[in-house]
Amino acid sequence: MRKFPRVLIASAMSAALLLANVHASAQTNSLQKFQTQTLNWKNCGNDLQCTTFVVPMDYSAIDSNIFTLSVVRHLATDKKRRIGTLFVNPGGPGGSAVNYAAHANQIVSSAITKRYDILGFDPRGVGESDPARCLSDKEEDVYIGADTSVITKNDLNSLLSQAKGFADACAKEIGQKIGHYGSVEAARDMELLRALLKEPKVNYLGKSYGTYIGTLYAALYPTHVGKFVLDGAIDPNASNAAQNLTQAIGFDRALQDFITKTHGFTKKQILAFLNSLHSKPLELPSGRKLTASLAIIAIASTLYDNSTGWPELTDALNEAINKANARPLLDLADSYNTRDANGHYSNENDIAEIISCLDIADPRSIAQMTKDGATMKVKAPVFGPFLTYAGLSCKYWKHPASKKPAMQKIVTSPIIVIGVKKDPATPYAWSKKLAAIFSGSTLITFDGEGHTGHNRGNKCVDSRVDSYLLGGSAGKNLICFTM
Repeated sequence: MRKFPRVLIASAMSAALLLANVHASAQTNSLQKFQTQTLNWKNCGNDLQCTTFVVPMDYSAIDSNIFTLSVVRHLATDKKRRIGTLFVNPGGPGGSAVNYAAHANQIVSSAITKRYDILGFDPRGVGESDPARCLSDKEEDVYIGADTSVITKNDLNSLLSQAKGFADACAKEIGQKIGHYGSVEAARDMELLRALLKEPKVNYLGKSYGTYIGTLYAALYPTHVGKFVLDGAIDPNASNAAQNLTQAIGFDRALQDFITKTHGFTKKQILAFLNSLHSKPLELPSGRKLTASLAIIAIASTLYDNSTGWPELTDALNEAINKANARPLLDLADSYNTRDANGHYSNENDIAEIISCLDIADPRSIAQMTKDGATMKVKAPVFGPFLTYAGLSCKYWKHPASKKPAMQKIVTSPIIVIGVKKDPATPYAWSKKLAAIFSGSTLITFDGEGHTGHNRGNKCVDSRVDSYLLGGSAGKNLICFTM
C-alpha cells in the first residue's frame, strides 16, 4: 500500500541472526567487504528461512556505521524447476517486506511459489531492520490525533509546532543516521542482496510505494532488471504538491463511489460530521477522543478495498453519526496506524514520514502550501483540507532529501505496470506515467475499484502476471474488467 499521508505524518517475524565479521567488514571503508559477506540462513518456521545482512550507512562515504537488514524467504517447492528469486515489497513506506514474504502463499499463486523463492527484506529502519522510532506511544497518540484540517491561524501555528517537534524528536532519537533511510539507499541495498544471493538479475513484485523502490532500482541498475511487476504505481517525477492533490482527488472520488453505490450517507452529511469533530471530537468513556484527522484516516483506510472496506465504513459511520459512538471509527484508524489494544504502536508511522522526507523535497513556502490548499479544497472537498500540509515536518528536517537518478526514460527488459482505474491511493494516472517511463513496458489496466490490481481475484490480471513471471512475454497492453 501507499500510506495515506497525514499532515503530521506490522508485525514482522523475527529474523535476527549474527553474521561473521560484520564490524570488521564495516571498518575496511570498502564496499567489497559488504559484497563478500556470507548469508547464514536459518529455518524460522512455516517453510521459511531467515537471515540478516549488513549494509553501509552511507554508500558515498563508507565507514564503521552500518544497518543490519532482516530477510526472509519462502523456498520454491518445485526445486528441480526453480526459476530463481522473486523479491517482494508490499508498499508503505514502512510496510514490512519480511512479513509480506512470510505469507507467500497468500500474496502469489501456487504456480509462482512452486517455481520461485519468495523473498522480502525490510528496508533500513523498517520492521526488524534496525527500526527507527521518534515518538513514544503517548506522543504518537497526540501527534496522529492532532486535527490537521486547518481553519484558523492558531490551527496552523499548532500544526507548525507539532511538525517541528516531530523533526526535532527524530534528529534526537536517530542521530547521524537521520539522512540515510531513503528509498535510493533501499534500492542500493537490494542490489547488494542480489549479489550476495548470486542471482544474475532481480525479479521483483512491488505494490504501491514498493513500485517506487523498483523504479529506482531499475534506473540505477537497468541491466540487472529481470521480471518486474509494478502494481499500483507511483509517478516518480511528481512533486509533493502534485502527489497530495492527485491523491486527495482519488480518495474523494472513491468516497463518492461508496456514497453512490451504498446509498448510506451523503457527502454533505460526512462533511458536516467532520466539521463537528473539528470543534468537538467524539469522546469514549475512557477519555480517548475521535478527532477529525483520526476519522479521515479511518475513512481512507476503508476505501483501499471496496469489498471489505465499504461495509465497514457503512457500519462505522452509522455508529458515529447516528449514535455518537466513536469506537468503530477509532478501531479502523488504530488498525491503519498499527496501534494495538494496549496503545502501543509499531514504528510504521514514524519511518513512513522519515522515508518520505528523504525521498522528495518540497520547495514551497508555508504561504504557497496554504494557497494550494484553497485549490485542493475545491477539487477534493473532503480529503483536500487534510492533505494541504502533508509532509510539513519535512520543512524542519535535519538532512536534505536524497539525490535520485534521472527517471525520464528507463530502458530495461520488458516489465509489467498495473493500474486500477479507481484506485484512491495510487491513482491510475500515475500508472500510465510510469508505464511511459519504462521503454517497452506493458500496462495492465484493471477497470475496477480499490488499491492495486494483482491478487485481488481478477483472473484476467492474475493469469497475465503468472504467465509473465513463469517465462512468458509481458504481452500487449491489456484492459481487465471486474467479474
